[in-house]
Amino acid sequence: MQKKLLAAAVAAAAASMLAAPAAMAQSSVTISGIFKVGVDQWRISNRSAARVAGSNSETRITDNSSRMIFGITEDMGGGLSGIAQLDARFTPDDAGGGFAESGNTWVGLRSTSLGTITFGRHDLHYGKQPDDLASKAGALMGAAVSLMDYTYTGTAIAGATRTPNVIRYDTPNWSGFAATVAYSPNAGGNEADMTSTLRKGNAWNFNPSYTTSNWQIGYSHWNQKNDAGGATANQKSNVFYGYMRFGPFKVGAALNQSEVESDTAAGQVTVADRRAWTIPVSWSAGPHNLYAHYTRADEDDSAAAAGLDTKARMIAFAYVYDLSKRTSVGLTYATINNGTAAAYNFFTNNNAAALGSAGSPGLAGEDHRLLALTVRHAF
Repeated sequence: MQKKLLAAAVAAAAASMLAAPAAMAQSSVTISGIFKVGVDQWRISNRSAARVAGSNSETRITDNSSRMIFGITEDMGGGLSGIAQLDARFTPDDAGGGFAESGNTWVGLRSTSLGTITFGRHDLHYGKQPDDLASKAGALMGAAVSLMDYTYTGTAIAGATRTPNVIRYDTPNWSGFAATVAYSPNAGGNEADMTSTLRKGNAWNFNPSYTTSNWQIGYSHWNQKNDAGGATANQKSNVFYGYMRFGPFKVGAALNQSEVESDTAAGQVTVADRRAWTIPVSWSAGPHNLYAHYTRADEDDSAAAAGLDTKARMIAFAYVYDLSKRTSVGLTYATINNGTAAAYNFFTNNNAAALGSAGSPGLAGEDHRLLALTVRHAF
């Protein structure tokens, strides 16, 4: 009997040892995301003669980049983890956009001592200004990105969206200091190395920052060259940003200097060279949140010799009331005033195939006004 008991104990111990690695190998999966949809009233003034006949305003239901995120982590021991993320974007307003992994979607390894390396799609460089207006139920189109990450002709800096084909390294957080270094062999999305007689492209981003409980300072550099060159094929951009907190108040500032070139067999031509800056402020107390920013795009040096008025300014306000920790409603008012040659527009409004609408891409000299009531639920 004792031998049988001993054999049973040994068998149970062996089974436990064999099962342990299998248990450790299980990945944990978390599901999170947001539903964020608003009712917008968008209006243009100083209507361009080039615009097709139609109304100067429209009322619409607009998605504000709703998403569902699957986060996967496997603890492999010794401070090393396997990680992955699926960031699926969808459009609850019309359900016509499908359910695509077009967000920040990647796979990689994380070490508590060495940092994190991932491969996939990432938000890089754009949106670095400390503007919190769209962080809860403020309208996404009211964000300072509208001027900060575009040129006067509407060219987006760093795509003003996720960069594809990215190798990204994030350092550990060393007492507030952290840095990101990212490289893409093709930030344009379509490889053309094998068919180009001009060049191979690439893009890289360097983004160090230092953050404490009450303030932050950071810098981001972007350098992009598209495969095979072409119009607006080269981009160089630098952003300096930071903020300070004073109790319930937060005051930030950011300066963006960006240059865009066309690169063809005939040579390189500068098509945009401008500075934009913003001052965002916010205040929060209990369920009440106030956000605002003043943003300005200065004269574009590439167009100055021609006497073109390429300046623009944007003012935005939002009041957000938190119904709970996860649900909030917000009211946003924003205006953009363009110079006669400037075509700045609300963020995402220039893309009629995405979050904008037919006719919403702006034309030079037009001014824009947005009034939006937005509901946001996070899960």
